[in-house]
Amino acid sequence: MTGVLIRRAAPEDLGALLGLVREFYLVDGHDYDHDALVRALGPLLGGDEHGGVWLFDTGYAVLTWGYSLESGGRDALLDEFYVRDRGRGTGSAVLAELADVAREAGASRVFLETERPNHAARRFYRRNGFAQEDSTWLSLVL
Repeated sequence: MTGVLIRRAAPEDLGALLGLVREFYLVDGHDYDHDALVRALGPLLGGDEHGGVWLFDTGYAVLTWGYSLESGGRDALLDEFYVRDRGRGTGSAVLAELADVAREAGASRVFLETERPNHAARRFYRRNGFAQEDSTWLSLVL
């Protein structure tokens, strides 16, 4: 597929974006906390310090910036990626565009995580150049 229109989301896109996030969270089984999402999206819609949100015709993506010695400095995390109409090449086109965005921002790698049982997502990402890491992420809720 070519010609996917992808654009950086702005503060005025918040309402439409929250609708897409709600839809994605229902599909993926995540808890939807409206107030927490509004707080988290604000800095991403208002500047580039932490990353950004990109909208396209059938979904959205959140790309955030990190920093790692192993990565040699700045890296990126594809924090959320939702494509409503799958199987049409949209996801691959958007991933390629986001890789360019990350590269232009000085990132040397893009990381992402999938839910353990989501084998289809990992196949999709591998087809698009991602390699599975041996690392295991742990988290601590603060």
